[in-house]
Order: sequence, then structure tokens, then C-alpha cells
Amino acid sequence: MSYVRETSAGYLTNWAARLFARALERRLGTGSGPMPVFFALQDGRALTQKELAISATVEQPTMANTLNRMERDGLVVRTPDPNDRRSAQVSLTPLGLERAEAAFKVALEVNGIATDPLKPEERPLFYDMMRRIVAALERDTNAD
Repeated sequence: MSYVRETSAGYLTNWAARLFARALERRLGTGSGPMPVFFALQDGRALTQKELAISATVEQPTMANTLNRMERDGLVVRTPDPNDRRSAQVSLTPLGLERAEAAFKVALEVNGIATDPLKPEERPLFYDMMRRIVAALERDTNAD
């Protein structure tokens, strides 16, 4: 039995994700690590580190490191959670909101490059299939 990467959904998805990240980072001049935090907090709300980790589907220590870097860079602020004194609410600073907006513009550009080879009528089908794949994998991941 041989494993052919060109017909492996996992390999192709991972390869595309790495190329997306590289394209984003090249345009941003920085890492793409804050992107999940930008997505989760873009509407001005505040979430806990745990909620952000769940939203980004990363482990808590990974999110803690991301938030520490973002806090150091002035992109997020942590305030005590009024409902749980052991926890903090994380929100974007004005600089964080500005960087998020810039990152989203870059993400739209990279998404355009990625989907340009598809015919306009193929794009909705592509997005639908990707959402179904994500949903199936989320169900499998949450089955534990």
C-alpha cells in the first residue's frame, strides 16, 4: 500500500494551511499566530483564555503563549473577570483592533489568490465542502 499525498485530504489540507500561513506572514511581516484571537475578538467583545483556546482549537498553554506575546506587543489587555476572580477577560486594544483590521485585509487578499483558480460558480461549492469537512472532523474530535 502506498500513500499518495496528492489524493490525501489531510495532507492537502495541511499543505494548503501552511501555505496560507506563509503567505499571510510574508504580507504581514509577522507571524499569523494572533489571527484566531483577532477573529474571536473582532467585534469588541471580551473572552477568557479558555474560551479563546476553544475557539481557536488550540491547547490552553499555546493560547497562553499567544496572549502573552500579544499583551507584550500591546494588542490585547486582560481585565479581571467579574464572574470568576481566578480568570481574566481578554479584549483587543485599539492597536489590536487596528492590526486585526489590517490582518483581515491581508487574509482577504490571500483568500482571493487561493480561490482565483476556481471558477466563480465553483467557490460556493468549495466553501460548502470545506465547512462539511470541518464539521465532520469537529464531531470526531468531540466524540472523546
